[in-house]
Amino acid sequence: MKMLKKMGVVLTVALLTSFNAQAAEELKFAHVYEVSHPLHKAAEMAAEKIEKATEGRVKVKVFPASQLGKEVAINEGLSFGTVDVIYTGASFAGAAYGPISMTNFPFTLRGLDHWKNYRDSDLFKEIAAGYGKATNNKSRVVALNYYGARHVTSNKPITKPDDMKNLKIRVPNAPAFIIFPKATGANPTPMAFAEVYLALQQGVVDAQENPLTTIKAKRFYEVQSNINLTSHIVDSVVTIVSERAMGKLSDADQKVVIAELKEAAKWTTEEIIAAEQTLVDWFKGKGITVNDVDRAPFITKVTPLLDDPSLPFTAEDLKKLQAIPGN
Repeated sequence: MKMLKKMGVVLTVALLTSFNAQAAEELKFAHVYEVSHPLHKAAEMAAEKIEKATEGRVKVKVFPASQLGKEVAINEGLSFGTVDVIYTGASFAGAAYGPISMTNFPFTLRGLDHWKNYRDSDLFKEIAAGYGKATNNKSRVVALNYYGARHVTSNKPITKPDDMKNLKIRVPNAPAFIIFPKATGANPTPMAFAEVYLALQQGVVDAQENPLTTIKAKRFYEVQSNINLTSHIVDSVVTIVSERAMGKLSDADQKVVIAELKEAAKWTTEEIIAAEQTLVDWFKGKGITVNDVDRAPFITKVTPLLDDPSLPFTAEDLKKLQAIPGN
């Protein structure tokens, strides 16, 4: 009789263990950034905290460096159900809802303070809600991550618009990134992120543009001699979740996931801001020439192109953005 009771307890424990294992939901978190980048580190930290806070009911597996596809593919993956959480550039999210890409157009944001105030603004809340509606409430914007000011790297100094003429410059394959090289007479060459290093090394392209943290993480400084501080785009990465995936979680677990993803965005932002303050000296220590740039002549070239009615945001949207305070 005691043996039967003991077997019953063992069986019950085994069944409960099996049930709990089956009940765990695994979320696939995809992005294109290197494992050394703050965005990936933040994703990993969020994954650990989510699993702990939900007592193992929700597990998050992070897939960095385009393992589950490039930007376009992971955005599509949210609709197809092949990924559950993504980091994506605001310009790529703009394929679903144009206004969310507005701040990825050159010189629409004046600087870091302007970016912070936009992140916390009613305008961003309106745009995030518009994205949800545009995706038929299949996807939800949960956070905005600071990605850094984008600068041009090259094998020659670029300090004025004329220095850009005929420069074959790699840009991400999204409309927001075409305007800056177009306005300055360069030759924009869309190319996937994972292909850029080799293209620079082999001379397929002459230049590229990215924030300092990315230039370091992707080691572009090994194949480019100059970093030119153009700050032509104050860049954002959006954290987006699949509503289908969220619908599988309890309300309490959903709150945990969203809260931790927001905390991850705050951590990333702080890390990148701190890195930007030290990386110029770090690059100089590697023998890279870092050139200061007067942005005003570049702004003069770009501004007329932002009046194009075919852009994926309205003049009213841009007016609201410019009305937000901050430099």
